[in-house]
Amino acid sequence: MKILLSCFACEPGQGSEEGVGWNVAVQSARFNEVWVVTREFCRPPIEAELQRNPNPNLHFIFVEPFNWQENFKGRQGGLQLHYYMWQVLAYRAAKKVHQKVKFDVARHVTYVKFWSPSLICLLPIPFIWGPIGGGEAAPKPFWRDFNSKAKLYETARDIAQRIGAADPFTRITAKKSVYTPVTTEDTAKRVRPMGAKNIEIYGEAGLSTARINQLAQYPLPDSQPIRFISLGRLLHWKGYHLSVRAFAAANLPNAEYWLLGDGPYREQLEQIAQDAGLGDKIKFWGRIPREDTLKKLGQSHVLVHPSLHDSGGWTCLEGMAAGRPILCLALGGPDTQVTEETGIKIPAHNPDQVVQDMAAAMTRLATDGELRQRLGKGGRDRVRTVYDWDKKGEFFAQLYEKVSQTSNL
Repeated sequence: MKILLSCFACEPGQGSEEGVGWNVAVQSARFNEVWVVTREFCRPPIEAELQRNPNPNLHFIFVEPFNWQENFKGRQGGLQLHYYMWQVLAYRAAKKVHQKVKFDVARHVTYVKFWSPSLICLLPIPFIWGPIGGGEAAPKPFWRDFNSKAKLYETARDIAQRIGAADPFTRITAKKSVYTPVTTEDTAKRVRPMGAKNIEIYGEAGLSTARINQLAQYPLPDSQPIRFISLGRLLHWKGYHLSVRAFAAANLPNAEYWLLGDGPYREQLEQIAQDAGLGDKIKFWGRIPREDTLKKLGQSHVLVHPSLHDSGGWTCLEGMAAGRPILCLALGGPDTQVTEETGIKIPAHNPDQVVQDMAAAMTRLATDGELRQRLGKGGRDRVRTVYDWDKKGEFFAQLYEKVSQTSNL
C-alpha cells in the first residue's frame, strides 16, 4: 500500500518526538511504500542516513514556512505559530502528491499533542491520528511545591490545551480519524468529547532491537552501595524534589542517589539534599555524554522516575531494557509502561504521601536483592515483547491494512 505520514519532528538517531517520527517511518516502510512530509530542518540528517542506508520504500517531502529552520528542541518560543503554518504547507504538499500517487492511508505521527490539528486529515482517504498524548497534568495538590514560574507554566499549558482543543480544525482532525491511539487514559478523556473514534491506549515510545541488546549488557551489580538513579532534565514537573525528599526520608545506611541531567531546578534540588545532610550520598552529575550515562546506569540498581505528567518517554523503557526495577508515580505514560512485574508505582495523592510511600519502596528495593532481580527480568521481557520497534512495525502493517479497507473500524 501507499502510506502518507505527517511527521513534523523526524530525525534518525534521536529520542523523543524526533525518534518517534523516524522510527514510525522506517517501520512503516518495512511492509509498504511510505511518503513522509516533514520539516526542511530535518533534511540534512535524513538524507545523510538514507545515503548510508538506502530505503527504496521511503520517500520524503520537505516543507518549511518562510524557510524558518529553527531548532525547537526544548524551546517553545514561536513553536505554536510555526507548527500551525507548517500544517498548512504539509497539507498542500501532500494533496499535490496524492493526486499523482493516490495514497491508501494517511497518518499523523508527530507532534503527538492532542490540542493541535493535523490538516492531512482533509485528504479523502482513511486517517489515523496518533498515538497522541499531552492530556496529562500535574495533580493540583502538587502545585504547592511549585514556584511562581512553574505555576505560570502549568497554567499556560492548561490554557493552551483548552484553546487548541476548541480549534475547529482540531475538532475536524478528531472527527476525521477512523482510529485514534492515545498514550494515556488522560488523553483519551480529552479526545472523546472532541469526536475521536476507536480510541485505544497505545504508547508512542519504543526501542530498537540494537538498543535493547545494548542495554541488556548491563547486569545488576552485586556490590554495595545500593544506587538509585534518575535520568532527565531537572524541571519542576519531573518530580525529582519528591524523590530526593523520599531518599532522605528512607535514611538508608549504605545507599546513594545519582541524578544525571541538568536544568533550572538543580539548585533547588541540591539545597534539599544539603538541608537533609545528604550532600555526600546524593550526587548531581549534570548532563554527561551518552556512553557515560550508560556506564552510570550499569553501576546502579534501581531507576527512579517520579514525573508528574509524562505522556510517554524513553527513560522507563531504557531502565527496563537494562534490567533495572522502575520506581515511578502511577501517572501518565509511566503508569502504562510499568507493571507489577517490572517495578513499583506510587499512587499520587499529595506530596507528603508520595514522599512517604516512595521512601518505603526505596527501603524495600534496597534490602531485597531477589525482588530487584525479579523486577529487572520482568522489565527486560516486557520491553522485548511490547516496545521493540520491530514488533510495533508489524502492528502498523496490520493496522494500515485494516484501516484501508474501511473508514469505520
